[in-house]
Amino acid sequence: MRSPRTSEGASPMLEPASAPPPDFTVLIPTYNEQENVAELLRRLVAALSPRHDGGPVPRLLFVDDSTDLTPVLLREAAADCPLPITVLHRETPEGGLGGAVVAGLREATGAWAVVMDADLQHPPALVPELVAAGRSGQADLVVASRYAQGGSRQGLSGAYRLVVSGASTLLAKLLFPRELHRISDPMSGFFAVRLAAVEPMALRPLGYKILMELAVRSRPRRVAEVPYRFGERFAGESKSTVREGLRFLRHLAMLRLSTPGGRAIAFALVGLSGVLPNLGLLRLLTSGAGMHYLPAEVLANQGALLWNFALLELTVFRDRRTRHWASRAGRFWLLGNADLLLRVPLLALLVGGLGMGVLWATALSLVVSFAVRFLIAERSIYLPQRVPTPTSATT
Repeated sequence: MRSPRTSEGASPMLEPASAPPPDFTVLIPTYNEQENVAELLRRLVAALSPRHDGGPVPRLLFVDDSTDLTPVLLREAAADCPLPITVLHRETPEGGLGGAVVAGLREATGAWAVVMDADLQHPPALVPELVAAGRSGQADLVVASRYAQGGSRQGLSGAYRLVVSGASTLLAKLLFPRELHRISDPMSGFFAVRLAAVEPMALRPLGYKILMELAVRSRPRRVAEVPYRFGERFAGESKSTVREGLRFLRHLAMLRLSTPGGRAIAFALVGLSGVLPNLGLLRLLTSGAGMHYLPAEVLANQGALLWNFALLELTVFRDRRTRHWASRAGRFWLLGNADLLLRVPLLALLVGGLGMGVLWATALSLVVSFAVRFLIAERSIYLPQRVPTPTSATT
């Protein structure tokens, strides 16, 4: 055995010193799976028997967030396992299961990573087929699908889980029709991904639906599917809870806001919501305080701008607040008050110069104004976070 190497939050790298570079990595996030470890390893070894010619073999990478004996059992099993095993134990399980997968993708080696659960609902015998399908089809992503012809959801216990699974799949595909149209089972946790086609540092998982996160943010060019029968848990209890369901809904919203189209729609809705505080302040200043309507409208507009700014900060651009808050606020205030400078001349041109009706001209000017304001906010006020350059893991 090679001398153990440790890093912050990681357990020793348990791999033979003479092992050749791995053919691919089997990435398995674990959380309290001590009852499943022995059977999982037995089936993985049966499916991924080491080659007799000394060529490359798959590497097993466990990213463990357990509070039970799972990491201890994995380390003990590594001594006699014919496959190289790495155990990465996280003291702080950031991002849940999805975060564990991202941590594993940063450590994975070989051309492919196969992501699967440890509860044996994902059949280990299918792992080689996923990689083979990706290689033969030159795909970037291969999904083990319960909904492809020949697949089955029989392992989902009870009508409740069947309904939740189906509804989650439908909702995801409605929100991301373009990104998920080639994936029949975006809720699958069993898939193979070409490591060169994904940048782990760009992923922002929340909960356990990491395939959806990867498909939306990484946009794999070629996707293949392999049908499989979703089995029953070998032991232990399901980690699917109401809390995880709420995290899934929040994840959907965050993903939708990660695309320009989603941010544009949300930006428009926030802008429309500003009409209410604008009218409320205007009525309060004119009727309640007796102020002339012109200065009252100017002040009411400032109140609506403050409302819109606060909502955009908390929702649409929450993950893009890279500039100092004072810079963002100042730029947004200038943008909001400069809006009239664009719309008034445009209205004059459309009505006086082109003979367009006032209502149609006003509507068109609002559309043009919205597009300009969104583009300025997107490209000048709220800049995307820079993705750090990844560093190669030492093995």
